Amino acid sequence: MKSSTTGEKVRYSESELSEFEELLTAKLKESKEKFAHLKDSLTRRSSGEDANMNSVKSLEDGADSLEKEQLNQLAARTQKYITQLENALVRLKNGTYGICATTGKLIPKERLRAVPHTQYSIEAKKTS
Repeated sequence: MKSSTTGEKVRYSESELSEFEELLTAKLKESKEKFAHLKDSLTRRSSGEDANMNSVKSLEDGADSLEKEQLNQLAARTQKYITQLENALVRLKNGTYGICATTGKLIPKERLRAVPHTQYSIEAKKTS
């Protein structure tokens, strides 16, 4: 869709939005599977199923704590990413997907393909 005053494109077409919806949906599915795996790993770690009883206890505890902390951080980042993808799907449904929240201009397709959940163009990111 083009602006009548400037001739500049202001929204993506339905077919373009459909492409982005497929991309977002695929990334969301992949991220949810990854998150479920991380939660499962954390649950097993907490229950001690992965513990090696023949190791030196203090070294094992330190390594387990570090690994558990890393898994927690990865799970938190994955959950945040899932939320961002879900929010992008909402923007897609309400017609604001692909429009920079700062400049109001269309975010280039290349950027949306690389970072499909973004709300900002590179121009806006550089000024913030």
